[in-house]
Amino acid sequence: MGAEEGQPLGPSPDPARGGPRYRRILLKLSGEALMGEGPGGQVEAIGPAVVGRIAEELAELAGEGVQVGVVIGGGNLFRGSGLAAAGMDRVTADQMGMLATVMNALALQDALERRGVPTRVMSAIKINQICELFIRRRAVRHLEKGRVVIFAAGTGNPFFTTDSAASLRAIEIGAELMLKGTKVDGVYTADPERDAGARLYRRLSYDEALQRRLGVMDATALVLCRDYGMPLRVFNINRPGALRRIVHGADEGTLVERG
Repeated sequence: MGAEEGQPLGPSPDPARGGPRYRRILLKLSGEALMGEGPGGQVEAIGPAVVGRIAEELAELAGEGVQVGVVIGGGNLFRGSGLAAAGMDRVTADQMGMLATVMNALALQDALERRGVPTRVMSAIKINQICELFIRRRAVRHLEKGRVVIFAAGTGNPFFTTDSAASLRAIEIGAELMLKGTKVDGVYTADPERDAGARLYRRLSYDEALQRRLGVMDATALVLCRDYGMPLRVFNINRPGALRRIVHGADEGTLVERG
């Protein structure tokens, strides 16, 4: 099977020559990564300046020929698990969360297209008047044509997180690397915002991440990546240029891979 069947793309460009190391990536963003500060310090669920900055970095990668897929969460708008904990039916709550991811995907699509980057939103649930339905072969074809593809609505099923959706999509499209953008510099021994003595891991195996319950991603997502050999790099999405540096081969953040 070739790349269209979700297999690796073959030799990547040589970073020593100044080009990107990876030809196809999957970026996982939380919904909170899109939040910004508006006039008077008011928190914006979708901050135009923040979305614009992320779009600029993605546009730069696309301009270098990197094929970019994105999975976005919806926690800035609705979090299904939180609504369920408050008494709402879990399936209904998760469906609302799926719709929130579509809203975030449309916001990022708009920011990318205003920068001249052709972009497609593909949803795991049918919303045909707003975006395309996810079909793996079509998604791969979009990537091959240089379009950024934003995968929305998670897996389309309740009880599964967007972390699991990111792992699944990365494997399906044959990404060479999955990246998880967070608000800290990688995976730590403890929460660095609460524990000043927390240490940053530079390398981890998936089994170590699972056994130590480090909160890298949920267990389903980690097991998928482990079983299919999908390397994951966790990094600070708010650090300017970090995404591009990683795609060009920099050892930034935490690399999680098979032991």
